[in-house]
Amino acid sequence: MLAKPRLQRTFILVSGLCFAGSMVMGLVPLYAGQNQQTGQPVASIEQPSEQDLLREEEKGFALVLQREPENQTALEGLANARMQLKDYAGAIAPLEKLVSLYPERADYQQSLEEARQKQRQP
Repeated sequence: MLAKPRLQRTFILVSGLCFAGSMVMGLVPLYAGQNQQTGQPVASIEQPSEQDLLREEEKGFALVLQREPENQTALEGLANARMQLKDYAGAIAPLEKLVSLYPERADYQQSLEEARQKQRQP
């Protein structure tokens, strides 16, 4: 009778140690700074720059405009992306289209004027 509780305690202790060991082994790569899939240090993975993200956004809006040339959201997005990229000349065309489609929108007119002024500046 005494052997059964001792066997149960031993089993519980061994099971607990195995569980703790597996948890530690799962965390080792995180603390070692290694990417488990490639084995490369995590710091060596390049993150896209803000400029790269804006260029991708610009391409996406341009693709939408090829299918839907009067898509308000895509025109706004393209103009905003180009303004942030300081491509003021490129922002003028979508802004002109927005002003022609929505002449009542003063914000479009203001953005168009801003793009024209910044384009003129050296």
